[in-house]
Amino acid sequence: MKLSGNTILITGGSAGIGLSFAERFIKARNTVIVCGRRESALQDAKEKFPDLITRVTDVGREADRKALFDWVTTNYPDVNVLVNNAGIQQRFHVLKADAKDNWNYYNNEIMVNAEAPIHLSMLFAPYFSKKEDAAIVNVTSGLAFTPLAIAPVYSATKAALHSFTMGLRHQLANTTVEVIEVAPPAVNTDLGGADLHVHGEPLDAFTDGIFQGLEEGKQEIGYGSSVNRLRMSRDEVDAYVENMYQAMKSTIE
Repeated sequence: MKLSGNTILITGGSAGIGLSFAERFIKARNTVIVCGRRESALQDAKEKFPDLITRVTDVGREADRKALFDWVTTNYPDVNVLVNNAGIQQRFHVLKADAKDNWNYYNNEIMVNAEAPIHLSMLFAPYFSKKEDAAIVNVTSGLAFTPLAIAPVYSATKAALHSFTMGLRHQLANTTVEVIEVAPPAVNTDLGGADLHVHGEPLDAFTDGIFQGLEEGKQEIGYGSSVNRLRMSRDEVDAYVENMYQAMKSTIE
């Protein structure tokens, strides 16, 4: 995808990976719109980057996604890039989860991580197909390939989004819409809660690596440990998942 002269919508763009991407795109002379659930976080982001355009949106809600599409295409009709970045990570043991009376808590992870990017991709793809240049960038995870057993729903949603992204890429192959997957490893952000990823990759270094992949025209971009995980054999995946679970299971037991 071209890296300048775009109008870009980033979901979950008020902090972490989304805001880091927004900063980089602004510096590359793009118009950048970010959305998120918390107005205060969006205001903080705009104070850091005054050129940022913000919109309060809960992408976990169908009505909000439809309203977001209508608002963006009406007010910023040049929009030609969608970055599906919003995500939730919840760590739990299924034997201790209250799936009867508290299902909404777990279902929200599915809505935000899987339903939202799929729905938004389907909303914007026809609109983008009429553009000279366009792209849909889905942020999945290394956990789409080597699931983290203590975050089973997160891993499953990212695997689903990976599969959808592959299908979308084939369906749009004869259009002007590029379909790109970004598969991060653990990155030092507040995903899942503060201080859970302090040993992850530095955010700036990760962003540098992803933008290098975009410049090189890659359709599937990993970084650090996720690079090898994208191509592991099944036996390697099984061993990796087992080792990670044994190392981290005490955090949910």
